Amino acid sequence: MKRYPIGLILGVIFSACFITSADGVSYQRVLRLHDRKIIQFSEMIQEIKKSTIVFVGETHDNGRHHEAQLDIIKSFNEFRLPFAVGLEMFRANAQDRLDLWTSGKLTLQDFLPFFNDNWRAPWPWYRDIFLYAKDNSIPMIGLNVPRDITEKVSRQGFSSLTRDELKQLPPGISCDVDAAYMDFMSTAHEAHAKEDSTSFRHFCEAQMLWDKSMAWHLLLFAKNNPGKKIIVLAGVGHAWKRGIPEQLRKQSAIDYTVILPEIPGHVGINDVTAGDADYVLVD
Repeated sequence: MKRYPIGLILGVIFSACFITSADGVSYQRVLRLHDRKIIQFSEMIQEIKKSTIVFVGETHDNGRHHEAQLDIIKSFNEFRLPFAVGLEMFRANAQDRLDLWTSGKLTLQDFLPFFNDNWRAPWPWYRDIFLYAKDNSIPMIGLNVPRDITEKVSRQGFSSLTRDELKQLPPGISCDVDAAYMDFMSTAHEAHAKEDSTSFRHFCEAQMLWDKSMAWHLLLFAKNNPGKKIIVLAGVGHAWKRGIPEQLRKQSAIDYTVILPEIPGHVGINDVTAGDADYVLVD
C-alpha cells in the first residue's frame, strides 16, 4: 500500500477552489453547535475573541480553509487583541527561525528553506498567512516535534523510540491510546481502518504523540505569555475536541474554542456535535 506523509494523512486531503464572498470573508455562515443555530461569521468572531485558545481546523490543500484562518487572524488583529498563531506546520525546535521571520529579520528567500524543511505542503497554500503575520509582527509558535520521530512511531510504534529520541519530546510524554481513541480515529479517517490492527494502532500512537506534544507546547507558551491569546492552525484530525483540545483539558483548565470547516463526507453539519467542535464553517 502506498504511504503518504502523515501530515497529509491527518489533514484528510480534499482539493477545493479558493472562494471569497462579497463581504471579503471566505465563509459568511457558521453553525454554532451548542444551539445548532446558523449565525454570521462576524457574530462568531465576537464570541470567540473571549477565548484563550482558538483552534481553526483545515484540510491542508484547501485554499478556502486557509483563507478562513486568515480572516480570523485579521479579525483578532483588527480588534487589537494580543495574540500569537500556533502552527502544526512548524517544529518547536525551529522557533528561532519563526521569531526572525515575524520580526522582519529574514527575507522570503532566506525563510523558504526553513518552511520547506518543516512542512511538506507547498508554500503557496500558506503564503498569505505567513506574510500577514510578518507584515503585522504577529508572533508564530512552532508546536510540532521532529518529523523523523512521528514517522518512526507511525511505522513501528511509540515503544520503538530510543532514549535519545524520547529526549527530543516534551517531558512526560506517553502514548496511552485506548479503544475509544482508536474508534474515533477509525471514524475520522476511515481509509486507515482497512489497515491491519498493528499498523493502525501505530498510526493512532503517532496522532496521540502529536496531540500531546502540541498541547504541551501550547500550555508552555500560555504560561510564559499570560494574557496573550493563541489561534492554532492544525489539520482537522488534530483540531477536533478529541485531538489537541482533549490533551489540553487533561493538563489544564485553560479555555478554548474549536472551529472546523464543513467537509462533505467527513465534517457534515448534520453529524458534528458540540462534543466535536464549537462552530462549523458552512456554505
